[in-house]
Amino acid sequence: MRLLVLGGTRFLGRHLVEAALARGDAVTLFTRGTQPVPWAERVTHLIGDRDPRQAPGLAALAAGEWDAVVDTSGYVPRVVRASAELLAERVGRYLFVSSISVFTDASRPGLTEADPVGTLPTPDTEGVGKYYGPLKAACERVVTEIFGARALNVRPGLIVGPHDPTDRFGYWVARFVHPELLGWRGGVAAVPNPPARPLQFIDARDLAQFMLTLLDHGQDGTYNATSPRGQWTFADVVAALTAAGGAGAPEVAWIDEDDLVAHKVEPWIGLPLWIPASFASEAGFMQIDCTRAQRAGLRTRPLAATIADTAAWLAQRDNASAWRDVLSADAERDVIRTSGRGAPLH
Repeated sequence: MRLLVLGGTRFLGRHLVEAALARGDAVTLFTRGTQPVPWAERVTHLIGDRDPRQAPGLAALAAGEWDAVVDTSGYVPRVVRASAELLAERVGRYLFVSSISVFTDASRPGLTEADPVGTLPTPDTEGVGKYYGPLKAACERVVTEIFGARALNVRPGLIVGPHDPTDRFGYWVARFVHPELLGWRGGVAAVPNPPARPLQFIDARDLAQFMLTLLDHGQDGTYNATSPRGQWTFADVVAALTAAGGAGAPEVAWIDEDDLVAHKVEPWIGLPLWIPASFASEAGFMQIDCTRAQRAGLRTRPLAATIADTAAWLAQRDNASAWRDVLSADAERDVIRTSGRGAPLH
């Protein structure tokens, strides 16, 4: 397959390119040229800017034909429209990487591709920080409008694995497998109650393979793409992390949400992956229905494999700027002590 990737050098796109090259696809990258390209002469590298208002814009894409394009870097409808319209007659299929954040109401477990998605206050809204979900939904509509039955919109949940720049899943891997990376924190780790809390995420490599499968099979439409609903709980993840950490893994102190709130621990950031029960509007965020994607070929690798590979990557990268916003070592010890969880709980 002749594959064009818009982006492709950092995380999901990086794994997509590696999977495509491993099976012999001819890959072209279009980037701003600010990140190293790991594959040297194995890819064609075009340089420009997704935003046509920023020189040199899309000039490098003015010629060329591809079987498919994968858009890993589209956030604003105007910008996505520019590339989609430019490529419409020279590309077979357009796969847009969206997000489960598109949903209007994430309070219900079991949301499917048919559930309502957000809308923008005005068509020219471009504030990605404030309107991330509605902007992604608007981008989906643009791609479908232009490519019709040749359009694919893939909505990942939390993407994890090696090269993840967010460090959300990586925090937990470091805490249990490489605790020295987070500084000395003692032998007990604070983990948010309850153990049965559902978690959903997708290894970037599984997501990349799924996208290639969709393109290979000529699929169209929209797919929620994360792990199967109900597959993992926080207890499952902690058990796998503890096993991976072996003798060096900390003991576990399950901390009640009231205690975390009292200590002003910031949800999702102070303790990554933690969404308090009080956040009713996000109660279904970790229980998305991905049945359609599973039927189309989405597969999730064993949790232990994702943890092991993430741990190996963390051990060799530069972690100097990582985890600056997570719960500090002193704050973690204070939470454990004052919540009455000084003795480890299992």
